[in-house]
Amino acid sequence: MRLRALLDTDALGLRLLGGEDELDRGVRGVMTTDLRDPSRYLSGGELVLTGLAWRRDAADSDPFVRLLVQAGVAALAAGEAELGTVPDDLVVACARHRLPLFAVHESVAFATITEHVVRQVSGERAGDLAAVVDRHRRMMTSGPAGGGPDVVLDLLGSDLDLRAWVLSPTGRLVAGPKAGGPGLPEDVCAKLAAEHLAAVRSGRRGPHRVLLGSTTYSLFAVRSGGRSPQASREVRETVLSDWLLAVDADAGDWPEERLDLLHGVTQLIAVERDRRDAARAVRRRLAQEVLELVQTGAAPAEVAARLRVAAPVLLPGLGAAPHWQVVVARVEWEGGEPAGGPVAQLLLEEILVDPLATGPEPSDRVAVADTGDEAVALVPLPAVSSEHDGSEPGILADALLGSVRDPLSAGLGDDGRLTLGVSASVHSAEGLRGALEEARHARRVAAARPGRVCAAGHQELASHVLLLPFVPDDVRRAFTARLLDPLRDYDRRHRAELIPTLEAFLDCDGSWTRCATRLHLHVNTLRYRVGRIEQLTSRDLSRLEDKLDFFLALRMS
Repeated sequence: MRLRALLDTDALGLRLLGGEDELDRGVRGVMTTDLRDPSRYLSGGELVLTGLAWRRDAADSDPFVRLLVQAGVAALAAGEAELGTVPDDLVVACARHRLPLFAVHESVAFATITEHVVRQVSGERAGDLAAVVDRHRRMMTSGPAGGGPDVVLDLLGSDLDLRAWVLSPTGRLVAGPKAGGPGLPEDVCAKLAAEHLAAVRSGRRGPHRVLLGSTTYSLFAVRSGGRSPQASREVRETVLSDWLLAVDADAGDWPEERLDLLHGVTQLIAVERDRRDAARAVRRRLAQEVLELVQTGAAPAEVAARLRVAAPVLLPGLGAAPHWQVVVARVEWEGGEPAGGPVAQLLLEEILVDPLATGPEPSDRVAVADTGDEAVALVPLPAVSSEHDGSEPGILADALLGSVRDPLSAGLGDDGRLTLGVSASVHSAEGLRGALEEARHARRVAAARPGRVCAAGHQELASHVLLLPFVPDDVRRAFTARLLDPLRDYDRRHRAELIPTLEAFLDCDGSWTRCATRLHLHVNTLRYRVGRIEQLTSRDLSRLEDKLDFFLALRMS
């Protein structure tokens, strides 16, 4: 289709801001992005849709436009919802590089433009295949009653004789064809997800072809257009949050038209992904509110009130007040880069999916907050009945990572780690603060282990877990004074900064290089300070128990 045709479609509400002489350019596809550099995902001829979240100041516009032009895109369409109007510096940059620029009114959804372009492009290129895409679009936009992505995959089978499945980055089966044929075994899902993540991390262009046994699968990325800039600023984090479409066929010799059709289908499935992510917003907000109350020391009655609001949302129809568990996750990258809180949030939502949930979103019993450095999940559990056999209710740390370890290890590559900690279950607001601290301590136990993906539970914590915040204040004061007063006294006399050094050393999980880099010290200077800390306290910071004691003391001081 031609760019000129977009202006002739009133339903799209596009307004031309520049590039009138270039309106005869052809459009081969559409991409929604707020990445500062989306060029790796562009193949040329796309209409690029952006909400302008990548723009921090006027100087960002020209580099962004230059990258689009170098990638050969057809035009740029900027939404007005974020800033109210398209900034002049972007208009000037597009004029300088002869890139047509459209304004998208805030009342028009990017999904509407995406669906229109996919339908038109498929119609011009593939004739009868466009009818399939159009039928897919109608089925998906009809919502849950229309069957969602499962019906799209059924149509791929009936119209194109292609069996396909949608998988999460953890290898969870999100959707598959309902109409006949064998399913996709769990171990195959995990292997396909691992192969896909490894291929994307290596920079290979899709679709990725994988041979498992005698079957060749072709893997297509399903990239969400609604991902926040913080979650998608790094390719490696994007890899860990994208769905994929696995097709039981070898796409190596497919004609361009069929490849374009499958890419169009992934864009339609991405709309469903965005819908499901939007449905998580209420649960995320509930988790954030509860977490803020717990961390700021709010009265138990106030926390309990928020839990009473959260319970029916997370466990609809529940008669009794539930028990609660807390799970903490952290994604860290080598080189001292900031931890990935948003991607940890997405992964935790995937890992904690309830296979027995019957709602439209399979993880609708979990609320996960993003603190920036980590993700914290609030997991409701049905209250233990009088017939309870005495076993520990809820989730166990060693059961979380069974089928997801290989895919996540592939996505994390050689420079990332995911660590999780699981608390015991509690039955009241008074116990929630202790559960949060317990889960954080358990995560640090997991961080001390080798491996890319590790988890630990509350059972693995040493006896000093009794000094969590719900113990009496005089006990906490005595504990912290015993460990920290010698260091504070030494800092006052010598201005040695032993307390800040200890905090940084623990925050870097005992990594000499990372801690020295953070403190702008030579490693030998850091070793001297740590040695002085050990001498003054008679503790050994190479021992996990002593590290945890110091961590607790700092948190309770």
